[in-house]
Amino acid sequence: MIHAVPPAHRIAEEAFAQEFPQATVWNVLDDRLLDDARVAGELTGALRRRMLRLIGHVMDGGAQALLLTCSSYGEVVDTARTLWKAPVLKSDEAMFKAALAGPYSRIAVVASTPPAVPAAVAQLEALVPAVRPDRPVDIVTALSEEAAGAHPGEAARHLADALRAAGGADADVVLLAQYSLTPARDVLADLLGVPVLDGAGAAARELRGLLVPAGAPAVAS
Repeated sequence: MIHAVPPAHRIAEEAFAQEFPQATVWNVLDDRLLDDARVAGELTGALRRRMLRLIGHVMDGGAQALLLTCSSYGEVVDTARTLWKAPVLKSDEAMFKAALAGPYSRIAVVASTPPAVPAAVAQLEALVPAVRPDRPVDIVTALSEEAAGAHPGEAARHLADALRAAGGADADVVLLAQYSLTPARDVLADLLGVPVLDGAGAAARELRGLLVPAGAPAVAS
């Protein structure tokens, strides 16, 4: 797993411990990835190449699959998939598929860092033709930079306020665009009264399905 912020490391580890305990997890952290993208205001060519070098590092080290936990760099995965045969997963792809396959008409995406918003929406919209070709979907987004690094309860309140201000209070489901927001999931669901989905567990389940042979036990004995 490649991480851009330390909290994603812990959250993803917890998800794998629960959903895919057979996995041997290798964590790689570049804690300047997100700050540098924020300063640049976009994913520059230099930042894309930097992420590809990190991906090459783990692939050369023998990784059988890769999960990129930073949603802001999700578009780099499309390039990586053309360069390496091992499965390379975007942070929230499995969550987006579940949301689109569900009975939700209006889907809200919330984040605490600006680059995560367009990255998440782009991934979500790209999956619509394959997952939900015959049903319309309305996507609303909300950003609360105050939620970054806040206590889970406080972060949930900031995200709820931002969603209401954006006109998304009537959303049928809320998607967390960053792993670092996962601790706020349950409080946010209570505040809004709708399901709130996170990507870490969904990604772990997808990788388990890709890597564990059919018929093998789902959990370690």
